Amino acid sequence: MFKISSSEDPRKLTQAVLQVIDCLNMYQAELARVLHLQCADIGKLSSAKRCLEPETMAWQQALLFVRMYQALYVCFDGNGVAMTHWLRAENATLNQTPHLAIVDEDRLYEVVDYLEQQHRARF
Repeated sequence: MFKISSSEDPRKLTQAVLQVIDCLNMYQAELARVLHLQCADIGKLSSAKRCLEPETMAWQQALLFVRMYQALYVCFDGNGVAMTHWLRAENATLNQTPHLAIVDEDRLYEVVDYLEQQHRARF
């Protein structure tokens, strides 16, 4: 895995969220749910026909999604296998796998908060 940074530049943020789903073995359809977009919108983003637009719900979700990846990266020292496993393993605090909490239950903020608390507790 590699570090992915967030950006206020529409092209860079769009590229960042696409890199995150690639790193975490997620589908474009799952990204569509996370960003509150349609699958066709993600297709346009991935083919560089469109970028995320500032001051939209998708923009805010994208910033949070990259923040989630960054927190996950820090918590697991960039170990991609551990990061992917954590996302798909049952989590007692979240009462769900983090992956399903993010994609199916729109609880991205809660997962980010959990990861950031774990990081603070370690240091």
